[in-house]
Amino acid sequence: MEVYCTRPGCPRPQNYFPDLDDSSLLKTVQQRYCKTCGMPLILSGRYLPVRLLGQGGFGAAFLARDRYTPAMRQCVAKLLQPSVSLTPAQLTIAQNLFEREAAVLEELGNEHPQIPSLLAFFELTVPSLQAGKTDQFFYLVQEFIDGENLEQELAVKGKFSESETVEVLREILKVLDFVHSRGSIHRDLKPANIMRGKNGRLYLLDFGAVKQVTQSAGSAKASTGIYSLGYAPPEQMNGQEVYPATDLYALGVTCITLLSGLQPTELFDSYRNEWNWHSRVQINSRLAQVLDRLLLSAPSQRFQSAAEVETALKSHSQQPTIVVQPPLTPTQPPVQTLPSIPTYQPPMPVSGNAPGGLQHKPRWAFSIWDVLSGAAFTGFEGGLLAIALTSLLHSPGLSMGLLGMILGGLIYGQYRRTLELTEMLTIGAGTLALLVFFPALRSAATVIYPGATIMGVLFVGWLGALGAIAATAIFRLIYKLLSNVF
Repeated sequence: MEVYCTRPGCPRPQNYFPDLDDSSLLKTVQQRYCKTCGMPLILSGRYLPVRLLGQGGFGAAFLARDRYTPAMRQCVAKLLQPSVSLTPAQLTIAQNLFEREAAVLEELGNEHPQIPSLLAFFELTVPSLQAGKTDQFFYLVQEFIDGENLEQELAVKGKFSESETVEVLREILKVLDFVHSRGSIHRDLKPANIMRGKNGRLYLLDFGAVKQVTQSAGSAKASTGIYSLGYAPPEQMNGQEVYPATDLYALGVTCITLLSGLQPTELFDSYRNEWNWHSRVQINSRLAQVLDRLLLSAPSQRFQSAAEVETALKSHSQQPTIVVQPPLTPTQPPVQTLPSIPTYQPPMPVSGNAPGGLQHKPRWAFSIWDVLSGAAFTGFEGGLLAIALTSLLHSPGLSMGLLGMILGGLIYGQYRRTLELTEMLTIGAGTLALLVFFPALRSAATVIYPGATIMGVLFVGWLGALGAIAATAIFRLIYKLLSNVF
């Protein structure tokens, strides 16, 4: 059985123990330790991490198995291990968020089928890799939801239809109605925090930012700077009191991003300080009116509860479907200018079961730097491999076929985030070294630079890199143009 080490920075976290394939030994063995760093592997004597799900500046999430259940139930073990660069204040925020998520999951998750249940919460103190010191780790174990979040789903399938969006709206309204009835406000609702399980059910995730609403006199009601840019309403961004209507605003933004396939920053007109989404979608006029009210600037003008929204949706199916254009005349006063985001950034979960309070880029999200650097690596590596394969095989057809298979694997590795910048540089340098030290591998380069084969190798490599960058940039430009048209 393979067990994954959870110590941050462990150089070889995968550990394989053939004897643990024996279920009787697996349930009775006291402990196993990482063969590289000595970290205890069986967490709390019960949970065995088997795979890394995602990681960020505040910790990581692991797929784990519960050895004390008959079917070795899958679960998610979240580790809090903030970066050493955090200030004491930021560290306190991270710890509070982590503990808050555990408390909320214990209170809400065990009572609602669309909120993950808390299974365990514990700390672990172990010897540090630095002599004479110890490290303290905090773990949260929760129910594993197998599926994709709506941000992933949107990236794969494109815009949601009206009926699909209404399904999301109504299902999440049920969850919010329960959460709000328990005196809590989620405060970080967005597509990445809504999971569609393989059973088809929608779940609300990441309760690290939940605010408990208190009614005691004189209690502090100001909101901390925890939110996702674009989804938070003005009162939350200003650090003021939050309400159930705060979550309903975020749900409204979520719906228009699903309908349009665009990000909130692309739908909000900062010059006019208003949402500009109507011309981007084709939906029932009644649904448009419901979403418009969810997006009003003042919380007092929005729906005040999830039940109110559900009532307003009841006549949705009787309304004709029309193009909602031009924008409806807003009934609210001008929207306040959106303030700058505070220094503390909101949690950004990874696929399926993200660590509460973690901030990192999802593995499916690629910046322009990611795309172009990946293209440069693929083109450079492709040029070097073309030289080597042509020199060895002397069959253009076979060489090109094998080259295509290898490059396809490299591109897939970049897409799955198994190949990061370090691995790409290592592969490229290794291939170049082989061509430099083994002349037989670079004989094809003499076609370009007779008598100067090293220059020929570099020329082909850089030519491939520049060609791949140009082709990728053109494809990206065409894709963006077509996205705006359709």
